[in-house]
Amino acid sequence: MFSHIVLGANDTDASKKFYDATLSCLGYETGTQLESGRTLYNYGKGVFFAFTKPLDGSPASSGNGSTVSFSAPSAEAINAWHAAGLETGGSECEDPPGVRDFGGAKLYLAYLRDPSGNKIAALCNLSE
Repeated sequence: MFSHIVLGANDTDASKKFYDATLSCLGYETGTQLESGRTLYNYGKGVFFAFTKPLDGSPASSGNGSTVSFSAPSAEAINAWHAAGLETGGSECEDPPGVRDFGGAKLYLAYLRDPSGNKIAALCNLSE
């Protein structure tokens, strides 16, 4: 359904450190930082995640009610993702990592705020 997701970042170096650390816990490769400062994480098949300073020159701000969630292979990977995020400039957000029941589906889920305040999550479907 989606081709790409881009989040705003105020400090692209801090964001790269954060996302390289957290996404490696989920099995994703290190991001490629372009000359523009934009950093891309390629997940193949034309799908990618990126962050950049806003093109209009204004400070990046989080979207109230917005969340970007990354697929994770296991609850253990999510716990590592969460710990790495806290160690590299992220902050706690919502409930601690754990199992949630979504209409009969059991999901292991954790939330963080990245260094720019964007709300992100990692999710593993335990029902599959």
